Amino acid sequence: MNTLHSHDASATVTDRRAARSVTRSAGSVLGALLGLILTTASVSTSAQPVMDNPEAGQPTADTRPLPINEVRMFAEALEAIRSAYVQDIDDQTLIEYAIRGMLAGLDPHSAYLNANDYDSLQESTEGQFGGLGIEVGEEDGYIKVITPLDGSPADRAGVMAGDLIVEIDGRPLREMIVNDAIEMLRGEPGTTIDLTLMRNDESEPIDLTLTREVISVESVRHRMLEPGYAYLRIAQFRVNTGEEVVKALETLIGNNGGPLNGMVLDLRNNPGGVLEASVAVADAFLTDGQIVYTEGRMNESNETYQATASDPSQGVPLVVLINTGSASAAEIVAGALQDQGRAVIMGTRSFGKGSVQSVLPINNERALKLTTSLYFTPSGRSIQAFGIEPDISVDEALVTRSLERRGIYSERDLEGHLPGVNENSDPEPSGPRPVTSSEQIVVSDYQLNEALTLLKGWHIMQRSRR
Repeated sequence: MNTLHSHDASATVTDRRAARSVTRSAGSVLGALLGLILTTASVSTSAQPVMDNPEAGQPTADTRPLPINEVRMFAEALEAIRSAYVQDIDDQTLIEYAIRGMLAGLDPHSAYLNANDYDSLQESTEGQFGGLGIEVGEEDGYIKVITPLDGSPADRAGVMAGDLIVEIDGRPLREMIVNDAIEMLRGEPGTTIDLTLMRNDESEPIDLTLTREVISVESVRHRMLEPGYAYLRIAQFRVNTGEEVVKALETLIGNNGGPLNGMVLDLRNNPGGVLEASVAVADAFLTDGQIVYTEGRMNESNETYQATASDPSQGVPLVVLINTGSASAAEIVAGALQDQGRAVIMGTRSFGKGSVQSVLPINNERALKLTTSLYFTPSGRSIQAFGIEPDISVDEALVTRSLERRGIYSERDLEGHLPGVNENSDPEPSGPRPVTSSEQIVVSDYQLNEALTLLKGWHIMQRSRR
């Protein structure tokens, strides 16, 4: 006899007669399910609907025999829930729950998308949405921060790549589906949300209260670090990121009055994005050879992407910065430039997301975001669960420039010193010397400083060989 246990006097015992009734009902549900599955299989072999994602392709019909026993078990579980669960839940909701669970069991990046989920996905790859600006994934049943987006509420509050979100508004997130957590993080601009985080180097949970904002992702930013040395930051790979990078290169080279001495390409805390955008960015720095290739079970998932001959970067010496928040499309760019010997990769090991997701519509309003292929760098490396190892490992840190010390003398300060050849043409600055200046107390980006120093040394060596 099957017994449902409870902690109060209202516990209910399910007798054999009820169990037989559920079994008979499950038989009818099984027949309906088999008919639906066979009908769907027949339609899938005769129709090839156009995919919203042109790279996704259409899955081919599976010729393996239908797992009747497993389908029967699912039908029995479905009918048991329909007839015995404490609340009445409509069949559509139950089926959606089942599909969500099936996708969640595959990997952290596959998911079932209802109409709202699909709209959210479009927003995140095309520009604006309301929320905190956090890219998240799943790890050991918890929601893990891949990276906060530049300038977002999460970034300003100090949320860091690698943090585990254990509670949202007091609700524990253990074993929560990633899409459900994302839905909780997003909301109307101006509303607040409480997060509880766990961090590797902190013994106690971190409690934060953040205010949601309209997140407008600025994909590409650029500036001159010093005359001849440029900085190019890519925060996320969106549909037009490749075009934005080419325009930024033209602007930087034009403002410099000619070819640059060096450039830092900053891909730190870049969660990835659109595959084709990463290919376009890598192509802006490469003139030939392979950029990336993908392998999957569908023919459409096996793609090879090659560089074109144009070179908007004009061969500028390049250092690429990565860290544990650099994922997916960012790793494609770093891996291609590393394998082709086009750039020095500096920083810390990247996140290690080496899979490609395609959106497969299953009707007009719902779709599957499904992992359909793995990608490989030009040398054949799969970075899945490993990441890109930098050529020069530099930990993230802050650099404080030391104050100039008083009482330090040079030869020219000694009375009666022999005058130098150029001493008269390089007079001592007149006026009192300030004890400190604003530049001397600047706290700056250590990895960026190291990249700039490397580029300067690179330029000096090239110049001396001419």
